[in-house]
Amino acid sequence: MSRRVHEVMTENPVTVEKLTSLAEAARVMRDASIGDVLVVEEGRLRGILTDRDLVIRAMAENRDPADTTVQAICSTEPVTVKPGDDVDQAIDLMRRHALRRLPVQTEDGELVGVVTLGDLTVERDPGSAFAAIAAAEPDT
Repeated sequence: MSRRVHEVMTENPVTVEKLTSLAEAARVMRDASIGDVLVVEEGRLRGILTDRDLVIRAMAENRDPADTTVQAICSTEPVTVKPGDDVDQAIDLMRRHALRRLPVQTEDGELVGVVTLGDLTVERDPGSAFAAIAAAEPDT
């Protein structure tokens, strides 16, 4: 029997409000040892901000991280999955859209997790080198 997204996802995703400064979002990522935060407005998913977004869309364009909000550079309308979706569906979405992470939302839009490429690698190929890297504690 195939596994469901809720069985492999990372629960309690880290979020920031859309008007959070890039500097604060970067500190949140650093403190949580993660490479992305989900952007919300009043608890509803509005986008996703990655460390790559910070570099490519902010630093490389000389934006002031203290004065620029995450809504100015985040990816909007992220592709999402539901907790009960089949893991194979999540993999297919990630492949088709060239994504490394998918926010997980309930039917009513509640944000409950994130499924990452690392989560799926640990699930599908737990003995691989990439799974060991994905499961390792981050260097801080």
